[in-house]
Amino acid sequence: MELLLEKVIVYSLAALLCLLAIWFYLWKQKRNSKIVEEKILKAREQGLYEPVSLHPVVDENKCIKTGACIAACPEKDILGIRNGKATTINASRCIGHGACFHACPTKAITLYIGTEKRGVDLPDIRDNFETNVPGIFIAGELGGMGLIKNSVSQGQQVVDYITKVLKDNNKDPETLDLIIVGAGPAGIAASLTAKKHNLRFIVFEQDTLGGTVFTFPRSKIVMTSAMNLPLYGKVKLLETSKSELLELWKEVLQKNDITIRENTKIESITKHSGHFKVETLQGENHKAKTVLLAIGRRGSPRKLGIPGESLEKVAYRLLEPEEIKGTKIVVVGGGDAAVESALLLADHNQVILSYRNDAFSRIKPKNNEAITQAMNDGKLEVRFNSELVEIADKNVVIASASDQSRQTIPNDLVYIFAGGELPTQFLQKIGIQITTKFGEAILKH
Repeated sequence: MELLLEKVIVYSLAALLCLLAIWFYLWKQKRNSKIVEEKILKAREQGLYEPVSLHPVVDENKCIKTGACIAACPEKDILGIRNGKATTINASRCIGHGACFHACPTKAITLYIGTEKRGVDLPDIRDNFETNVPGIFIAGELGGMGLIKNSVSQGQQVVDYITKVLKDNNKDPETLDLIIVGAGPAGIAASLTAKKHNLRFIVFEQDTLGGTVFTFPRSKIVMTSAMNLPLYGKVKLLETSKSELLELWKEVLQKNDITIRENTKIESITKHSGHFKVETLQGENHKAKTVLLAIGRRGSPRKLGIPGESLEKVAYRLLEPEEIKGTKIVVVGGGDAAVESALLLADHNQVILSYRNDAFSRIKPKNNEAITQAMNDGKLEVRFNSELVEIADKNVVIASASDQSRQTIPNDLVYIFAGGELPTQFLQKIGIQITTKFGEAILKH
């Protein structure tokens, strides 16, 4: 009898412990779900819930709540666990790392471009990165997959494919195997891969080595993950400055005797009996069997279309912030580039940041904290609901959206960060078709 009673007590205690463990698990899951729901609500209020570009979509039927996607994401609060399943929180802050996609053990994540409400214009490309114009390929940000690691991988894959296509072609001494347009991450990786395969090629860059990366402020941190750079090996840079990354690229290009034709813009690309004729703005003509466009999505900076915007004091990128001191500056924009530039310039200058909306809605949490602190400390002035309407040699005019009043402000420099325009006209002139994607899968298992 005593033995039976002892067993009943032991089993009862074991059952109680199991029930307590289950209760604690459910309580913790409910608490965490509530935290995530509050974050989603806040994201909706701040306009951060709707994605603006490439973003993850979770299949709840496959998700088993490993949390691997959240751990893999280098950004903050893009994904969270709600009711035992992964879900997006601040989807508009997702910048397409794709780390969550690769980390998910159950293949529950698909990367989509655009939404039902917000379309994204993309050129039509096949799985081998070839456009509807045979022989013209696209890699990197222009095709919808941005970021350094993704662009490097695509640049390499494209040239690997092109090498197979050209393998049995006769060598025409007057025709190059490949012309690469753009010297950002995709273009650099493509040039190194072309060198590896002994292709005859030229690389053109309308600005400077690095493409979009070059336009970052000098101290901007570039988030990357380990990547394989052709003819170099594995690059492990989880956090690095723009200058360090550019130095790495310069080193590997010089080591492999690759020259980038900088400050050379492509004017036209036309097809002629089995090859492409590529003409630069400077009047040069080159022939190539294939062309790779790695020019990024922004093409040209978006302008405001206001009087005085053509003055020399106006710039669309910040290159050497540490060289600018004792200057009255107006920065226009509400994205990360505008905020980061304003913060860098505010150390030694009088800075006004003008933004047309009533709050920052799509900047990184760290930038939001930094700009809020700078505003509270009086380090710079932020004018919400305002627009720059006129630029003169020694002043600018800023209009208030609330009362339509205008104020003339002494000014030495203006930096405009209004985004960039997809080089649609250039692509259409070549014959490349562009489609607006309203929530379509671009990378799936």
